[in-house]
This record gives sequence, C-alpha cells and structure tokens, in this order.
Amino acid sequence: MVLEIKISNFRSIRDEVILDLRAGNISTEKSKKLSSNLFQFNEIDVLKTVALYGPNASGKSNIIKAIRFFHHLIFESHNFNQNVEFNCRPFKFDDYLNKPSTYSIRFVAENIEYLYSFSMNKNGILTEKLHHYPNGKKAKVFTRNERKSDDKREIYSFGTSVIKRPYDVAESTSDKTLFISRASQMDREIPKIIFNYFHRQFILNYHLYSVKHISGLLNSFKPQLLEGLQLADSDIIDFTFKLNKQKGRSFTIDFPTEEYGFTDNETEELEIKTFHRSSPDVAFDFANEESLGTQKLFFILLTIIDVVTNNKVLLIDEIEDSLHFKIIEYIITIFNQGDKAQLIFSTHNTRLLDFDKFRKDQIWFVNKKENGASDLYSLYDYNEFRDTLDLEKAYLQGRFDSVPIVSEPAIIYRKKIDG
Repeated sequence: MVLEIKISNFRSIRDEVILDLRAGNISTEKSKKLSSNLFQFNEIDVLKTVALYGPNASGKSNIIKAIRFFHHLIFESHNFNQNVEFNCRPFKFDDYLNKPSTYSIRFVAENIEYLYSFSMNKNGILTEKLHHYPNGKKAKVFTRNERKSDDKREIYSFGTSVIKRPYDVAESTSDKTLFISRASQMDREIPKIIFNYFHRQFILNYHLYSVKHISGLLNSFKPQLLEGLQLADSDIIDFTFKLNKQKGRSFTIDFPTEEYGFTDNETEELEIKTFHRSSPDVAFDFANEESLGTQKLFFILLTIIDVVTNNKVLLIDEIEDSLHFKIIEYIITIFNQGDKAQLIFSTHNTRLLDFDKFRKDQIWFVNKKENGASDLYSLYDYNEFRDTLDLEKAYLQGRFDSVPIVSEPAIIYRKKIDG
C-alpha cells in the first residue's frame, strides 16, 4: 500500500508536491456512509482510491509520469553504464535545470512501513535513503550522499545488521545506479523486498504483463473476468485460451569480433477465442474479430481483478480513455469493495465529482501557477466547502482554481466558426 508520495523538479513540477493517501479527519454523515472507501493500517485510515483533476497542461499527467519514471529507475538502473544520461527533465525556469529532481515514497511492504527517497540529475544519483519502522519506530537501513566523497565508506551509512555485507554492494554501485537496485540484484533481503514491491505490487498501467503471466491470470480469474465483462454490458459469455509456441530464427552480429550468424529462438503467443450470447457455439478470434474497445476492457478488467485480489496499487492516467462512464464507476466500486488495493488515477470526468461517491480527501486538483509550475492540493484543504455542496457544479464554476478558462474572444471566435 502507498501512504504518501512526494515529487519535486520534474517537468512542470517545480517545488515539492505531496500526494497523501492517509485519510483526513472527516466525520460527516456522508463520509460515514463511505467507510468502504477506507482501510486501516496500524490504526491509520488509508484511502483506497484517489482522483486527480485539472485542466489540460496543468500537470496531472506529469505527476503520473514522474512516478513511472522514478519507478522504472528502480527496475532498470542496475543495468546502466557510465555513458547513460538520465532523461529526468527538470523544471526549465528559475535556474531549476541545475537543481536535483527528488522522489520520496512512504509505503507498506510485507506489513512493514518504509520510507524511501532519492535525488538525481541527468548525470546520476546524488542521494538515496531508506528507513523502516519494524517496531513502529523509525530505523535507518541506509543513507547515501554522492557529494560527500569518492570514498564509499563516507558516501554510505548503514543501520546495524540490516543489510549483510553492505559495502560489498556499495563498491559495485556506480553513481548511475540506485543502491536498492544493485542490492536486490545481489540477493540482499530488505532491498529484494523493496524491489519486489515496486516491481510486483505497484502496477504502473493496465496490461503490462507478459504473455505467460496473462495466461496464468486467465487461468486463475476466468469466472471473475466473465462476471465483470457481463456487468460492464459485454455479451461475451465464455472464452478459451492457450499458449502457442512459435519457433523462428534471428540474425545476430557481434560487432567487436565481427562474427555473425543465425540464432534459433522460441516465442510464446496467446490465442484467445470468445463466445457471445447470441451465438454461443461460434468462436471469435479475440485478436482479429473483437473490437479494440472490447479488447481493452478485457485486459483492463483482468488487471483490476489481479490488483484488487492481491492488494496491489494501480496507477492510471486519464481513466476515462475509451471507457464508458458506467465502466469507470464499476472499476472504482471494485476497489472500494476490495480489501487493501489502491487506485490512483487522473481524469476529466466531472460526473465522478459527487460526495455520494468520494470523500473530500479523495479528490485532488492540479493547477498551473503563474510561474508555470504545477501545484497539487486536495479538496480536504477547503474547509469552507461542506459535503452538501454540488461538487461538480462548484468545480466547473472554477471555485477550486483548477478548470480550463475560456476567454471571451475565444467564445466569439467559436460563434463565428459556427456561423
């Protein structure tokens, strides 16, 4: 589970923004009816779903991109060589090009709370820190500061007996590599827990699974997927699937030795057949005969069933893309009826702005300030607005400073186009 995310100096994000998934103190009658939108960890109420609203170019997507970028760095940095230049894209104004980009996340893995952060620029990692709370008290796992020295024993500081032979890992960790990435690769216990959390529990988009993994999910969750498809108004009543192995040859060349030749390889392809209510005995080729909308819904629901069943976190940019409003509502309902799964999503769909669906602390706004920087803030910060308010109407009226503003000349221009 995620408790808090902090980001600074990434694209339109200049100063630090904070996305807090710990619930606020709300005790209204409507909020009490939405108790299923929360779960508890160590007596803390945590939000299951969080929505990001804002106009185009406000920076909503940049918050999603930042999380994805920093997580991919955790996945991949142990493979980076010294010629790598990071595409972290800091804020372009006010001399922020020369300042570090930072990322911090407070999360829970295997029922232990962790606080992990790092800073970087295009040339490499600058700082990195990991603390945990094994007994409810903060304890250092390690800290790192590449600016201190060239000596690894001055750059790194480790907690007592938390990571075995930590300096063996440090010596093989360049400034292009996150220590967590390298330590996980070198089979250190806590770093493996952290790496696996980001790799397996924090899902960065729909259907980012391998063919083999999708096959396993279809085998495990076929009844739930069929039920979800029918509730989403699909007329698919059954499907079959199988993995087909394809053999082939690929041409390879080793430039240093100038040796070349053909290599035999084998790939796996997932074949899905669907059956519809109107003709239950007629098989449809899923890849070629189902619509793109049906294909997308199929894999979206499969991802969500996996995420909710296994208490994962799902990150989605523009959740309404190609999906009907009722399906979006259904997806959110699945999360709210789950145990400890979480959904973080951006959207333009104002119909979701309803206090019968969301608490104040579940609604977040992104707005572009006059200096070009994105600001992130919660509806919970607006104490004067009660949950008896028509939230959608108030948002469209600009009462939360986060809607597109159409100038009068633009309206006149539109009238001229329409004749």
